[in-house]
Amino acid sequence: MPSWSRAHGRALATAAAASLAAAVVAGCGLGAGPKASDTELLVSKDFGAEPIVQTDQPKTGGSDTVMRLLQRNAPKVTTRFGGNFVQSIDGVSGGRSGGTPADWFFYVNGVLADKGATSIKVHQGDRVWWDYHDWGATDDVPAVVGSFPEPFLHGIDGRRLPARVECTEPQSDVCETVADKLSDLGQVAARGGVGNSFVVDTLRILVGPWRALRNESTAKLLERGPAGSGVYAKPAADGKSIALLDAAGHVTRTLGAGTGLIAATQVRDAKDEVSDPVWIVTGTDDAGVAAAAAALDEGALNGHFAVAVSGGKPIGLPDRGQ
Repeated sequence: MPSWSRAHGRALATAAAASLAAAVVAGCGLGAGPKASDTELLVSKDFGAEPIVQTDQPKTGGSDTVMRLLQRNAPKVTTRFGGNFVQSIDGVSGGRSGGTPADWFFYVNGVLADKGATSIKVHQGDRVWWDYHDWGATDDVPAVVGSFPEPFLHGIDGRRLPARVECTEPQSDVCETVADKLSDLGQVAARGGVGNSFVVDTLRILVGPWRALRNESTAKLLERGPAGSGVYAKPAADGKSIALLDAAGHVTRTLGAGTGLIAATQVRDAKDEVSDPVWIVTGTDDAGVAAAAAALDEGALNGHFAVAVSGGKPIGLPDRGQ
């Protein structure tokens, strides 16, 4: 499994076709150019549970790529396929771990990369996250919440995108809470009812109790678990409970009334075009949605792929048990 990918075959074919010379030209980060400021780097294991490198002041250079940023700041980085893919960091190598497939994946501002690390330039404010984890349940976790306030603050690929808060009850207090939190970031978001469309160049935030939100086609993917959405939680169809899943996709516990969930995913259309991230702020009931909205902040989300909220406390997902 390569250190980025939505599908094994596409990634490996691209890697095999890339030459070392092309990789150098594409992204060693040795060319002239201004340094990307306010960059943050996280390198971790097991879905963020074990940080290896975590810094909000990484060493940077002009025109750095994601790969070059990693090499400047992480110990013992080895690569493969002409230097375009990471094989190991600090002695932790891709392959199998405990009988299950495990590899390095990376995210920029909470979005799974769709190309090799030498091909992606680091922009001002980017949060780059490398994580080594079991991908037996899914090799496609397209978006994560643990880089918040990204992608709302600096956007994707150097472009800040407009946001749209879509609520099952647009005039509700919880809808206003989510919109206000984005406003505090300087992100003036449009606000309205829940749509049901494929959207690019806009960050959507869906807000409401699951029983009402599940009719939206992207949100409904959560009921299929990680294989369908990349999210290690499964809301029940009746909206009364949310099952938390471990890294293998097995249910660890099922939470009921007052439970919230914050997650992000993406969807492909019939032309294989990928939407921008869709964030989901939901719960088993109004109290659960309010708890999720209250947890929409950096302190609760940092370093987690998704977050459930129970008893006012965030639970990082995949779940590691009680």
